[in-house]
Amino acid sequence: MASNFWTSTHYKELKDPEEINVVHPLDAQRGISVEDLRLIKLHMSNYISKLAQHIKIRQRVVATAVTYMRRVYTRKSLTEYEPRLVAPTSLYLACKAEESVVHAKILVFYIRKLYADEKFRYEIKDILEMEMKILEALNFYLVVFHPYRSLPEFLQDSGLNDTSMTHLTWGLVNDTYRMDLILTHPPYLITLACIYIASVHKDKDIKTWFEELSVDMNIVKNIAMEILDFYENHRMFTEERVHAAFNKLATSP
Repeated sequence: MASNFWTSTHYKELKDPEEINVVHPLDAQRGISVEDLRLIKLHMSNYISKLAQHIKIRQRVVATAVTYMRRVYTRKSLTEYEPRLVAPTSLYLACKAEESVVHAKILVFYIRKLYADEKFRYEIKDILEMEMKILEALNFYLVVFHPYRSLPEFLQDSGLNDTSMTHLTWGLVNDTYRMDLILTHPPYLITLACIYIASVHKDKDIKTWFEELSVDMNIVKNIAMEILDFYENHRMFTEERVHAAFNKLATSP
């Protein structure tokens, strides 16, 4: 199960869930709540995905970029690290880390296409300056292990590697990056939680297989519940609420 993970900086950087959505004092002065923080991170995760689709960047790079962005906000404030600049810069940095290099000028071109507001239509120098700030915020730890890595092996081993299950579990893994799970759990447990959800949804009995893995099923089921709770509640994440959160960020304390 990704033996290198246990000696990686990713493992060392894992946090307890209560450490994640903590509002920075500078943001609290502007009235930012925990819910606002979640909304802004979700919105920027979606923005990274949208930007990547335009540039034709593969999903693994997107996942790394979202992980960087979410890690930054466990240490830094939204006030000092403008999300609408951190998000595309995280994608730029992830492209380098994943050896899928995209030139900054191409990134800037699509940022300008996606943002009508002149204030957030950044220049190359803005991306390069923020890149250094993000590197420092991450302590230069750029290694990210993803749930995708163990997914094919687990599906094969469980006998669930048909096209339907592969598409369903892959989609579930993609959606976990709209949450902070990658910051709090080893990737293989996230993979297993997605397989667990898919097996229940498709009425596939793989209880024996899970027992043979000797993993803590309570943890797997708890992660699965977090994913299902997200699906249940994400309808409340409206554009109006996102705009309201960003408006708070724009106000002076």
